[in-house]
Formats: sequence, structure tokens, C-alpha cells
Amino acid sequence: MSKPVLHIDTPVAPPTWALLERQLLKAMSDACVQFFDHYFDERGYLLCMPRWGGDDGPDDAAENILNWTMLHALGGSETVLRLYKKGWNGHLLQYTEAKTVEVPMGREGMYYKEFPVMFDWFHHSEWLSAFYLQGLSDPSDLTYRNRLKRYTGFYNGDDPQADNWDADHKIIRSMFNGSRGPLMRKATGLDWAGDPIEIQGRFRPGHGERDYHQMLVHFQDYNDVVGDHPMNMSATTLALSAYAVTGETRYRDWVLEYVDAWVERTEANGGLIPTNIGLDGSIGGETEGKWYGGVYGWGFSVYDPAIDAIAHRPSFQNRAHYGFGNAILLTGDRRYADIWGRMIDIVNSNAVQENGRTVYPNSFGDQGWYNFTPEKFAHGALEVYYWSMDEQDAMRVLNDDWVKYLNGLNPDYPVEALNLDFDELHARLEEMWADEATADTRMSDDPNTINPAITETLTKLMLGGLPTGRVGGPLHCRLRYFDPESRRAGIPEDVAALVSRLSNDEVTVSLVNVNQTEPKTVIVQGGAYAEHQIKNARLHGNIVSVDSPHFTVHLGPGAGGELTLKMRRYANQPTFSFPW
Repeated sequence: MSKPVLHIDTPVAPPTWALLERQLLKAMSDACVQFFDHYFDERGYLLCMPRWGGDDGPDDAAENILNWTMLHALGGSETVLRLYKKGWNGHLLQYTEAKTVEVPMGREGMYYKEFPVMFDWFHHSEWLSAFYLQGLSDPSDLTYRNRLKRYTGFYNGDDPQADNWDADHKIIRSMFNGSRGPLMRKATGLDWAGDPIEIQGRFRPGHGERDYHQMLVHFQDYNDVVGDHPMNMSATTLALSAYAVTGETRYRDWVLEYVDAWVERTEANGGLIPTNIGLDGSIGGETEGKWYGGVYGWGFSVYDPAIDAIAHRPSFQNRAHYGFGNAILLTGDRRYADIWGRMIDIVNSNAVQENGRTVYPNSFGDQGWYNFTPEKFAHGALEVYYWSMDEQDAMRVLNDDWVKYLNGLNPDYPVEALNLDFDELHARLEEMWADEATADTRMSDDPNTINPAITETLTKLMLGGLPTGRVGGPLHCRLRYFDPESRRAGIPEDVAALVSRLSNDEVTVSLVNVNQTEPKTVIVQGGAYAEHQIKNARLHGNIVSVDSPHFTVHLGPGAGGELTLKMRRYANQPTFSFPW
């Protein structure tokens, strides 16, 4: 067991936030059981019409167990993890068996080697988000370890059949990639939309299309996929996770090699990350020299038939910075945060006056900067601040209630946010109970919005962490908890935690045992992957030396207290290993 052991024996009346946390963990765990029974069969197959595509494809099917691994790592029930694994294994089999008829790359199966044969990392990130976090709870699972190594091998050159990686130019050769390698031609609407399907009277596509023709039109301009793309940095989360579970430095080395290449490209492009890199390594090499080209790039604005208007979709802005975050986890080097922070400033420096007000650009095309809005460009601003903990970076974060709370300006935030989660959970369960669709009239993404694992608030409050969601990143958090008696990840039953302040080298957390008759023991760890070294802990004015990534707290019956922990962030290499 971790040492030293701190004793908190002062009785406290259970705070409202603590009772709500405990109730929410149980309510969501119970709801996941009902959700699984409603939407999955005994094999773990989703009860839906399996399809290929960017609208309702395999990634959406996997999102129906999104956040379940996060819920377990927080302290949700063991049943949640068991059902997640059943659903994940079923998903891999279901979409290996599923085949396309007209879409060429899926005719032998949508999955090969338990991975999509090829698609883009906007969608890869979504289906893998829950899988990445399985290691937080189950790092010794041999199947999990083997899958991580196999999946990473599609991108770092280990698997010669998946010819995605060009080591000479340090590029992933297409933004459409997977277990059968890259797509080395322009993509078509069919490649993205999937096989023809009956819509009217049977399905209600989540993107609003009224017939299959509109689905094709939706994707008709999603063409420029050849060459590297910043969203491909999401593949580094595979390698980061493989490193955390195996300790093999070659995975770490590849992450840094690839991310450093993107740092160099961004600097060479005047501080703006390019959204196409040619097969020869040149900026804009596959898009007529346009650094802003490519699907989901700076200049990606396309006609959307569902709204009968041009839609701006530079979607890399919501994902690419997590690749730099992976390098931060491995090195602690804040230059990886600075590269994105400086880019935010450059974009906002191109603001203009419009009708007497300042507006800020979000896109860049042949006409220069466009897609102006009254709000400053701030994609990734919260993450940059979280990684750096620099007050200059905090100034870019726009009106965030959680950040206000951490700064002492929003004391009611924990209870209000937890109550909102209960309201949302109830609404989702009501929608589930009202869903009488049959499997052959249900699209894979139909249940996504009623998935009962709502972990964003708990991640912020309990761990002082960034919500993981569906962006395909790892867990960035200041603290994590383990139950030494049950020998599992997650906060022990009847224990609640609230992180109330963060700084560059300190975190303040309250721990409460709501059980009035039994003591509890919890292990507190610095970071999701033991990357933060805890130097000491202060309780009631007494300072106890720790000098470890983790320590143990013994809570007496009904006891609670506030700890201030001094730490060196990113002092240790990330690992999934448990602290015993």
C-alpha cells in the first residue's frame, strides 16, 4: 500500500455535493444496465442497422458505450466495466461481419483486424474514446494490451499491410486511413455516405437528411483526403496508451517524432497549423499549394442540403490540439501548449470591425480570413490553459463556469452542475423508455444522445480534470483515486471528492466519507497516469512529506477534510500501472 498514510478523523455533516456525487455515480451505473438491456443483445451487438458512413457509421455504434470506462474509473460499478467490455467485443465482431455492397473499401468487412479498414480521424477518435480509457481500470487485460499494440502498429510502421506511415517525411499519407492502409485518391460522396438506404418512413438521420440523395450531397465535396492532416495526430493517443500499458519507449518516441513534425510545419507556416501536407512533405502539397486546404481544413465550407446553406466545418480546430497534449503528457514541455496558444492569438489578430463591433475569423480560404463571429476564436483555449496553468493563457478562456469556480468566483457551481446532471439523466431515461423502434428501423447513432454515462461534471469536480468526451484524447486530470480494499480503480464506495482550486504546483481537494459507521481508505494519485509527483500534503496546517505519485488517506466514519497538495506536474512518465 502507498505511503505515507494520512488520517482524517474530524466528523463533518455530509456536504450536499458529496451526497449528490455518490447518488449520481450509482444512478448512472444503474441506468447503464437498463440502457444495455434495451439496446444490445446477448452477444453485445447493438440493435440497429449496421452501416458504413460519416452519418451513422461504426463509430456511432461504439459511442453508445462512450464514457462507460470513464464512469468506472471515477468509481462507477463493476457491472459498468463488464458491460462495456461485452459491448466492445460485440461491436468489433458486428462490424467485422458487416459488409458494404457499393462502397469499395468495406466489401470484405467494415473492420479488419478489429479496426476500421479506413476512415478519417474525426470519426476514429469518436469510436476509440471509450477504448483508450479502459486502461485506467483494466491495464492488465491481455486482450486490451494486444489491441493497443496492433492498432498503433497501423500508424507507426509496425504493420506493413497498413502502409499509412511515411517515416522519411514523417507523415500519415492520407486523412482517410485504417487497418488496410490509406486512401490514395480523392474521396467520393459514396465513400463517406455509405451504401444506398431507405430513409423516408423508416429512419431519421441525425444530420437531418430527408433521403439518400441528400446524404450523398452532404458529402459530395469531401474530396481532398490525400496527404497528411493535423487530425491524424489523434493517432498518437493510441501510441501514448500503448506506452502507458507496456512501457516500451518506441511508442513514446513515435509520438514525439510525429508531433514534433507538426510543430515544425506550424512554425514554417507562420504559426498557423496547415491542414494539408503533401506526400513529399510540402505544405499544401496535395491541395495546389494551399496550406488551408483539405477536408475539415481551414477553408472547408460546403453545401449542407439539410439546411440548404453553406456550412463551415474546419473541424480540426476541435481535435488537433490533443495531439500536442499527448506530447505534454510525455515531456511536460509547455512549448507544445504554446504552439496552439500562439495560433489562437494570430487568428484573433485578424479581427475586423463590422457594423460598429469587433468580429473574429474562424476560417481561411482563397478569399483570406472569413466566417467572422462576435466571439473570439478560442478552440483549445481551455486545454492550453489547463496544460500550462499560465494566467496569460487563462485570458483566452471565454466565460467558463468551472474555471470561475476554481478561481473562487462561482461557489454554487458544484451543486448546480450535479443537479443539472440528474435532470439530464432523467430526461435521457425517459427518452429510452419511450423508444419502441425495432433494430431494422434504428440507426447506430439514434441512442447516442441518451447514453446515460454523463461524466463531464464528475471529471471536473472529482479529478480536477478535463472531460474526455468523444474527442479521442487521453484523460488529463490533476488527481485520480483507487480503492485499496477492493483492489480497483475509482473512488471507494461512500467516499466523495471535490477539487476546488488548481495552480501550477498545487491542488486543493476535499475528501469526505459519507458513511457514518464505517471507516474508508482511499489512494490519491497525481494525474491520470501517475505523471504528477506529489511533494507534500497539508492538512489542518500540518505538512506531511509524500514525494511520490500517490499516497493513502484513511477516513474515519463520517469524517472529512480539505487537503492542499504540493506537486511537480509531468514529473513522471505516464503509466496505467496501479499503485500497489
